[in-house]
Amino acid sequence: MRFSTPLVPGTLIRRYKRFLADVQLDDGREVVSHCANPGAMTGLADPGMRVWLEPNDDPKRKLRFGWKLVELGGGHWAGIDTMVPNRVVKEALGKRLVPELSAYSNLRPEVKYAEKSRVDFLLSGDGLPDAYVEVKNAHLSRAPGLAEFPDARTERGLRHLDDLAAMVREGHRAVMFYLVQRTDCDRFALAADIDAAYAAGFERACAAGVEVVCYDCLINRERVELGRVLPVLE
Repeated sequence: MRFSTPLVPGTLIRRYKRFLADVQLDDGREVVSHCANPGAMTGLADPGMRVWLEPNDDPKRKLRFGWKLVELGGGHWAGIDTMVPNRVVKEALGKRLVPELSAYSNLRPEVKYAEKSRVDFLLSGDGLPDAYVEVKNAHLSRAPGLAEFPDARTERGLRHLDDLAAMVREGHRAVMFYLVQRTDCDRFALAADIDAAYAAGFERACAAGVEVVCYDCLINRERVELGRVLPVLE
């Protein structure tokens, strides 16, 4: 997935009201940027961090910049836009770059299912059970090399786990796809101390037959792409 326009660098002044951030651009301008992330963003929204914004000239948008990346040091990056993982996974699924799901030939996004949910992707193929794929963005890291999810309590995420388990009971495949949107992690775990209910729901879903897939990303100033498989720790 390529960014629509070249990113511009700056220094984070503050993030506030969840979806807004003040940034001092390198050219001296102070701008307000959209922050497409409702989570806690622990360790990724500290004042003074080096950030990269995507400019736009869309008259329908109130803000002319969207915050996309954080520089982590050591040549590493983190993506903060929670809309990006779905775009990355959709592109990878379309190119059959996910071995666990590469047999499927048809992909439909945002399909209604269960009682009041929309699954991120519904995959189908001749002679195959439908596969319900839910994508979650993971960019929390509190220990070197370890990515975690969630970074805040998520009742919606818990509902998705239960919905996926219901699909398995109906005879379908169901896959929870965690995309680690940072380049400095080599393993993944649930942040049970942040959301014990989600962790319990995860265990129930796995016991019901929901599959778990975790990949990291290749990230630079031009694009974000699917990376390598990461192990999921118990």
